Amino acid sequence: MTDANSAYTPPRVWQWNAQDGGRFTNINRPVAGPTHDKELPVGEHPLQLYSLATPNGVKVTVMLEELLAAGHSGAEYDAWLINISEGDQFGSGFVAANPNSKIPAMVDHSGAEPVRIFESGAILVHLAEKFGAFLPTGPAARAECLSWLFWQMGSTPFLGGGFGHFYAYAPEKLEYPINRYTMEVKRQLDVLDRNLAERRFLAGDDYTIADMATWPWYGQLIIGSIYDAQEFLDVHSYSHVERWARDIAGRAAVQRGERVNRMWGPEELRVAERHSAADLD
Repeated sequence: MTDANSAYTPPRVWQWNAQDGGRFTNINRPVAGPTHDKELPVGEHPLQLYSLATPNGVKVTVMLEELLAAGHSGAEYDAWLINISEGDQFGSGFVAANPNSKIPAMVDHSGAEPVRIFESGAILVHLAEKFGAFLPTGPAARAECLSWLFWQMGSTPFLGGGFGHFYAYAPEKLEYPINRYTMEVKRQLDVLDRNLAERRFLAGDDYTIADMATWPWYGQLIIGSIYDAQEFLDVHSYSHVERWARDIAGRAAVQRGERVNRMWGPEELRVAERHSAADLD
């Protein structure tokens, strides 16, 4: 580990030190592919989700619960726990579903051949198109929704991988990266706040997959579910984002989706696996 007051000179060729990952040492590595053989379980429903209730995982379970709440019975699903701290994401079955070894991954068995979908944004679009819900069909409205969806997908690495890592998880507090990523996260919050000053939801008057994708990250950042950085970021100054975050947090389907594949928090909020609505009732 480098002294914070000394200059770091990168070597000519970087070499991986497996001890440099802090609390994530056992799950971070610079190569892809499986580390062990483990097939994925398959339940009774066509939609099989393999996930964990991190913000990226919550996006998909919220979408599925919203679809069911809207009356789309075909959205019934099995949600299997992928414990990333134990390396489940490196099992051969999961890598076949998602070669990037990140949650969530979904396999849709409703057609003649199973269809794998990985990346949370791709799963949301797949489900929205499959059920004709939460994605506008008009060209302008659809483009606006997808623009905000992909804004979230492109921005979150700064929030999660950057700010969250250096502010909350890194083995030592370093001023430069914390300041660098804090500046960017606050800029992103300002982007959201300016947009939400003029509309109820991200893409307009209707609740869409853009909101479902963005809320688990930025909404929970505001409300306090991730990083415990509300005072540090002065989140209350983003009043329009706060209003939006609390509105969505009050939705019953969102509250249900948050609990699926959850391994932390109060016992009554943890639902490690979900195979029917009764698991959440």
